[in-house]
Amino acid sequence: MPNARASHLSRRGLLAAGSALGLGAALAACGSSDDKGNAGKAAEKSGPWTFTDDRGTKVSLKAAPKNIVAFTGTAAALHDYGVEVKGVFGPTKTKDGKADVQAGDLDISKVKIIGNVYGEFNIEQYAALGPELLITNQWAKNDPWYVPPQSKDKIMKVAPSVLLWAAETTMAKALQRHAELAESLGGDVKGKKTADAKARFEKAAGRLRAAAKAKPNLKVLIGSGSQELFYVSVPKMSADTLYFQELGVKFVEPKPDAQGFFEGLSWENAGKYGADIIILDNRTGTLQPESLASKPTWAKLPAVKAGQVIPRVTEPIYSYDKCAPILEEFAKAIESAKKVA
Repeated sequence: MPNARASHLSRRGLLAAGSALGLGAALAACGSSDDKGNAGKAAEKSGPWTFTDDRGTKVSLKAAPKNIVAFTGTAAALHDYGVEVKGVFGPTKTKDGKADVQAGDLDISKVKIIGNVYGEFNIEQYAALGPELLITNQWAKNDPWYVPPQSKDKIMKVAPSVLLWAAETTMAKALQRHAELAESLGGDVKGKKTADAKARFEKAAGRLRAAAKAKPNLKVLIGSGSQELFYVSVPKMSADTLYFQELGVKFVEPKPDAQGFFEGLSWENAGKYGADIIILDNRTGTLQPESLASKPTWAKLPAVKAGQVIPRVTEPIYSYDKCAPILEEFAKAIESAKKVA
């Protein structure tokens, strides 16, 4: 696949753009590599541990793993269930030292950051953590997310791995799978906190369905901005937008490239598709509305002129606690939106 810094990005490249386009060199890893503070709230699990991931791979260990290294967003989801990891890779810390949006409620001072930007994964630091399990997403079958392709084989030999779908599934199914994994690791998925979060998510899903039904003519565009191109994504190719589509939201359907994930438009052609609402990639490094304001064609888009642009959490943290607000904000945007395109 093309490098993530190329103008015409692959699916992997577009998704990684939030880290690769704007952060520059790697930031120093932080945190300690000892066990302190990593016990979390997970219950002790005795006896053998097994889990079958979304590749269909069954991982079997003598006991539930304690030394876990995970993609940042996945680690954040596990944290919401009380399962703590020892190390993370992926967007974790911003240039000013704060937690990246993809880190959720993780205390980034208590995890070892072995890679903070796309293409970065310190194998020596990873091995030094004594990992018993590596966990990440897959956007394509057998493609571990944020594990650099050039060093993938070496990395994947260090410890067993679990991969969960972030595409070719829906948000609801992804939430279920992350909860199943957390439970297997001793996480609390049946307590009041999780029950309340799940009830909130289900209520928000109902609200979004009702909003979409009440305004069937509204069109939503899934956008991501770079300096050179405006990317319009195909809704069925991501777990979140496929789920929104199932709830009745009407999306712009672009003409994707050969990979089928998105269409890259030059800024001169950014108005190719009429949209009443734009959900815009919120990740660090992608262009946000304040940066896009200098592009004349952006300012002329009907949704922009109407103030109907909302952030899109492009890589959701798959816990009910983090996904419920996404649905609530989207429902609110549809409820208040007007037909402008």
